[in-house]
Amino acid sequence: MIPIQDLLKFSIINIDKPSGPTSFQISEFVKKKLRISKTSHFGTLDPGVSGVLPVALGRACRLSDYFMHKDKFYVGIMRLHANISDKTLRDEMEKFKGKIKQLPPVRSRVKREERIREIKKFDIIERDEKDVLFISEVQAGTYIRKLISDLGEKIGGAHMLELRRTRASIFSEEKSVNLYDFEKAVEEYEVGNEKKLRDILIPAELCIPEVLPTIQIKEKSLKELLTGKPLMKSDIFEIPNEEVFAVFYKERFVAIMKKSEEGDIIARALFVLN
Repeated sequence: MIPIQDLLKFSIINIDKPSGPTSFQISEFVKKKLRISKTSHFGTLDPGVSGVLPVALGRACRLSDYFMHKDKFYVGIMRLHANISDKTLRDEMEKFKGKIKQLPPVRSRVKREERIREIKKFDIIERDEKDVLFISEVQAGTYIRKLISDLGEKIGGAHMLELRRTRASIFSEEKSVNLYDFEKAVEEYEVGNEKKLRDILIPAELCIPEVLPTIQIKEKSLKELLTGKPLMKSDIFEIPNEEVFAVFYKERFVAIMKKSEEGDIIARALFVLN
């Protein structure tokens, strides 16, 4: 069993973010409660949006890029401005599926230039007159509010009333924890009962193979690779095909590496857990 102090240095908490606070505020709240030096969230949610917000602890913050750029799933409510038929609405929503050009909203922090994003699902769940419950699966970096606004331009107007992220990368709402239960788990941990907090902390080692290919190294190479030594042919059993991959010794995570064709050097480290 991994000591909980080690988990606090290299794990992820799948927070169910409430509507109201910013993603940064949630990350800071987790850091303050756990009394640790560093946290970061995987994928910003607007203050008014609720749902899945993975928060990395300690060295796991270095893994952000490998989790943030995966697909996101949402459920939301949009309000139509005009009376249109279900068929017309479905037909127009269908036209947004696939690769689209999207200009980030004026208030976004990213550069305002058109970007290509893929909409994999955009469907009606149910409708109550002008209020439509919808579901969407989109490429990371897609603005759902802008998607609804762009749809509105085709159907006489529409805006988003509510939005909830139900999945981000490998993290789902079914396995998320709300802030109340998180606080309770921390309170119990502070008086000597670590079980609830341990149940919340997801070891980063278990998450990495879900987003990156992995290879195994030989035991004799472990110590040197943990100091940042390049990966050599003699360190491994099989040369990986992928450009970027995770290195393990049995169940122990060692590093994330990128291929490098330098004779006997197979790859160089992007991140080493030492």
